[in-house]
Order: sequence, then C-alpha cells, then structure tokens
Amino acid sequence: MRWNRALREAGVLGINARNARFIARYNPRRLFPLVDDKLRCKELCREHGIPTPELYGVVEAHGDLRRLGDFLAGHEEFVIKPARGAMGNGVLVIAGREGEFYRKASGVLLDERAVRHYVSGILSGLYSLSGTADRAMIEYRIKRHPLFEPISVGGVPDLRVIVFKGVPVLAMVRLPTRKSDGRANLHQGAIAAGIDIATGTTTHAVQSSRLVEDHPDTGARVIGIRIPHWEEILRIAALTHDMTGLGYIGVDVVLDAELGPMLLEANARPGLAIQIANFQGLLHPLEQIERVDTRRLSVEERIELARRLRSPAPAPVEPAPAREAVTG
Repeated sequence: MRWNRALREAGVLGINARNARFIARYNPRRLFPLVDDKLRCKELCREHGIPTPELYGVVEAHGDLRRLGDFLAGHEEFVIKPARGAMGNGVLVIAGREGEFYRKASGVLLDERAVRHYVSGILSGLYSLSGTADRAMIEYRIKRHPLFEPISVGGVPDLRVIVFKGVPVLAMVRLPTRKSDGRANLHQGAIAAGIDIATGTTTHAVQSSRLVEDHPDTGARVIGIRIPHWEEILRIAALTHDMTGLGYIGVDVVLDAELGPMLLEANARPGLAIQIANFQGLLHPLEQIERVDTRRLSVEERIELARRLRSPAPAPVEPAPAREAVTG
C-alpha cells in the first residue's frame, strides 16, 4: 500500500522494534518507578531544579477523604490526578467554584460528595497502571498560554518530546478539541501537530489520522505556530533524561501563561504517534544518536546535536489509520 511504503521509507519505528531495540536496552526496569509514580517524579524534579506544577496535597487513603475539604480550601482551581495513572486517565480538572459546588472545565458542577467519590475511585486503583491501590494528588491548575487560545478548546495543550540518550529527537504539541472533550488526548480526538526541533515551529498536523491545517472548532490555523520558550522546553526534556537515567523517554511539558514551561510527567514507554504528527520516522535519528557518545556532552551540546541531526520532513502523505501506523 502507498502509505505503508512511504512509512517504511521514512524510517518509521514500530512498537516491536521500539520495545526490543530501545526500551529494553536503554530503560532498566528498576528505573521505571521514577516516572511511573508521579509523586516520586515530582520529588526528583524538586531536587534537580526542574519546574513542575505546585502540589497542594496528597490523599493517601480512604480515611483521609473526610479531610478532603481541608486540602481544597483556599483553591478556586486545581487538578486531581492519580499518582500512578497513565495516558491522562483519571484526571479531574476543576476550573472554579460556584457556591458549594466545584465547576469542571466543561462547565459541569460537582458537589463535594461527588468529588470525594471520584477521589475514592483513584485510591481504589481505578486508573493506576497496575490496577492496585493508588494515591490522589491535588495540584496547581495550569493556566493556558495566550498563544494557544485560538487553537485549543476546553483544556490545556501539552508538548511531547522524545528524548534518546539525552538528545531531543522529535516533538509535537497535542491540542484539545471538542471531540476530545477538552483533553490533550490523541485517542479521543485531540490534534497532534509536529514541531520542528530547530525552530520550535509547528509543521504538520493530524486529527484522528486525517491531515488538518486548521483547528476544527475555531478555524484557526495550527501550522506555522512558533512555540514560546522553546529553548527552555528542550532543556527541560534533556534534563529529564539526566534526572531519571532512562535512555529512551517521552517528556511531557506544559506552558503556563504566568510561570512558563513546566514538566507535567515523563513516560518510559512513549507512544509512536509522534511520527505521524511530524511525517518523520524515529528510526533514522535514533540510529544516528546511537553512534554518538552523549555522556560527555552538556545539555546545550545535546540540543545543538539535535538541531544538526534534523532532516527535512518528507512531503506529506495521507497517514494510515492510527492503529496500523503506530503498531507492528
């Protein structure tokens, strides 16, 4: 098929090769808990000077639910998330209050009993990676940067950077839509826009395996957007490798309107849809970096290496259905 041939020529990395050649070889399993547990990762960030959203409190057990109101007191906006969640599952965003009710970003109102029930589900492991008991984190709600107002609906976009041996390889921004219910989740219909590593400018975009140039809800163009603070975003991505010791990692960064770039989370098993967003495979740049001893390079030198290894993206082709294109 045309798209299959084009993907092979572009050096697209499949899931089996990703697991065998890069995750198994460069990500020791003993280091997975450093990123799988968001509380542990947040503590590491504090030690290494990497900015993250402020933590307001942690609900450790069901007995703590009676004190939930104390945790939330004084905070009009906040986010509740599982410490060991994945793919954004289990995240509750509260955008404000109306009397005794909490207002979600979608406008839905919840009373305190409903919020307690939601947190109880997190504690029971409803959203955890292993399905076992978890902890609930309450933290600062990111304020959407003005740049993203015309190209994001409901929630806050996030930026994913794939880092190999401390070198940023590919990047994309995930833009919430009405279809994704305001979440930056590609599987639910968010837009994935590839970003040129050298300039921080969006180059191609897809939504549900369709090429797009404009946001479906606002009509604003999503191509040619220059991401602010791009150098700092790449620096955070490269430092996350140093912090965790993981060789192949996905780093998620958010851009706050007031506080700038912050590390949202890191992933030791990052997905492969970033290749479709960039119309560029991961395999060729990974193989190039594999031949370089990056251990003696500074963060700045590794970022410069990423720029030098950047190759022009091939002409866009209509991508395959996401399931076929990113697996195998």
